Amino acid sequence: MADGIRDAPPDLPLVEASRRVQRREVSPVELTQAALDRIARDDGNLNAFVTVLAESALADAHHAEREIADGKWRGPLHGIPISVKDLFWTRGVRTTAGSRIMADFIPDEDATVVALLRAAGAVLLGKTNMLEFAYAAVHDDYGPSLNPWDVHRSASGSSSGSAVAVAAGMGYGSLGSDTGGSIRLPAAYTGIVGLKPSYGRVSRHGVVPVSWSADHVGPMTRTVADAAAMLTVIAGADAADPTASTTAVPNYLAALDGRSARPIRVGVPTAWLNRRVAPEVRDIVETAISVLADGGATLTEVALPDPGDAVAALMAILMPEAAAWHLRWLRERPEDYSPAVRERLELGVVTPAVRYLQGQQARRTLTEAFLTAMADVDVLAMPTAPTAATPLESDLTVGDDADPDALAALVDFTAPFDLTGFPAISVPCGFTAAGLPVGMQLVGRPWREDLLLAVAHRYEQATSWHRRMPTEIA
Repeated sequence: MADGIRDAPPDLPLVEASRRVQRREVSPVELTQAALDRIARDDGNLNAFVTVLAESALADAHHAEREIADGKWRGPLHGIPISVKDLFWTRGVRTTAGSRIMADFIPDEDATVVALLRAAGAVLLGKTNMLEFAYAAVHDDYGPSLNPWDVHRSASGSSSGSAVAVAAGMGYGSLGSDTGGSIRLPAAYTGIVGLKPSYGRVSRHGVVPVSWSADHVGPMTRTVADAAAMLTVIAGADAADPTASTTAVPNYLAALDGRSARPIRVGVPTAWLNRRVAPEVRDIVETAISVLADGGATLTEVALPDPGDAVAALMAILMPEAAAWHLRWLRERPEDYSPAVRERLELGVVTPAVRYLQGQQARRTLTEAFLTAMADVDVLAMPTAPTAATPLESDLTVGDDADPDALAALVDFTAPFDLTGFPAISVPCGFTAAGLPVGMQLVGRPWREDLLLAVAHRYEQATSWHRRMPTEIA
């Protein structure tokens, strides 16, 4: 590796590692051992994993190697080491949800998405660290995942372990979940790609919930093509999840270049870019948007609803939905929650029904307003987060006394699209003077992940930000 550019085997993009496996230039066993070696070397410092499955991962890698040698290649994930956030059920392997309450829970089945990854031949390296129940704060039993660009800074939201694992070369991709920004914010903070698909695009069966009507499952990877490959495998209908859509699933990876050849119309919400965004971040994102224009995209200013209205509506829905799932444990084991999570759950218990219904009414109104705003554009472009990674001592996910206004500002750009269910992706688009990654968020219309990925891929191909990696990991 030279000057922080990815070229060591553990740091290759997933699709490039897959090509080398298919051509038998490298074996799944070699890739898996390299990832496990990186975990052994660096995870004691970064705390990305709750559980590492070294023995079973190597056994699965050997099995994949034999299948590929016999000409039974299953596709781009075959023999590729990946991880999943520790709220996805894994048969025979504990699923803690980052909590003390579920610390010893061992599911007897895989989540649908985990089963799909296994069927595609992926090698499961382990379960990644997260915020407690993916809700607001880290539990002291697990501690925070540290940002590999600066271990004194946060990796942000609840899929932080997955983001750190991918950014640090501890596996070629990971699955996360997103209810207010928990895929996209950690992706932006750690310099990787994070995709939140449309609501219902991916099954949530066997996923510990936060909010049944706002939870999304999606991939976290090094490149857009990697995310497309993973989404192709996990998307689709599921009889075990009535919210999983029957909308046809294209081959997102195969569609990347064809889709990106057409003229692209990009909506720019100028008012949002001027809303509580650090000037350095705004400048970097505006430069990234200009790269899209230089590549032939047409930029159009769009007026979007106030993000504060969307955040308020989402919280009115999310808080009581989360509390409803936790009621028994709140009554029987309240002391086992961290103070911050218990407080938020208790607030959900006392949220009036009228406020929940008002949130649902606002959801419908805001969804229609966003659809209208996007009528003449293909995607929206904006920051993923208002700042780069924040110091741990002031991070909202670590302490027990987070400022609600500061939390709302953090999710201003992400939460509206959990509320409305629109697909959104964060792609690395530059670095601050302090060397911290910045993410640009692109948002598409429902079910148009193909076009969203194509635009993100077009941007990525015109830049090299995705090729950089934390120099401390080299």
